[in-house]
Amino acid sequence: MKTTLKIFLHTLPVLLMIGLIPLVLNDYLLTAIFFFISAAGLLIAGKHDFLAFVVGLIGMTIAEYLFVSTGVETFERQTLFGVMPLWLPVLWGYGFVTIKRITAILSTVT
Repeated sequence: MKTTLKIFLHTLPVLLMIGLIPLVLNDYLLTAIFFFISAAGLLIAGKHDFLAFVVGLIGMTIAEYLFVSTGVETFERQTLFGVMPLWLPVLWGYGFVTIKRITAILSTVT
């Protein structure tokens, strides 16, 4: 399979999640959907994919909280700690998995 197609296929879950944000207004439902998409994507997990997910989920929750607390960025949907959407860390977590997988693909390109 061509490198570009592989990369595109790995970005599809993240693109789907982003596309659902304006369509699903209930943050709790959207978080559940994001966890379902992430779990489905992790069924084909490579080495350390789950670790990448957890690092992204926890690390970016902390980073986003600190960043939002500066007042530079704000969210209209504030269901997590009163500052950000509940689904955002899940999106970040799977984003880390996607970045890891794409990096692995690119490392094989000669």
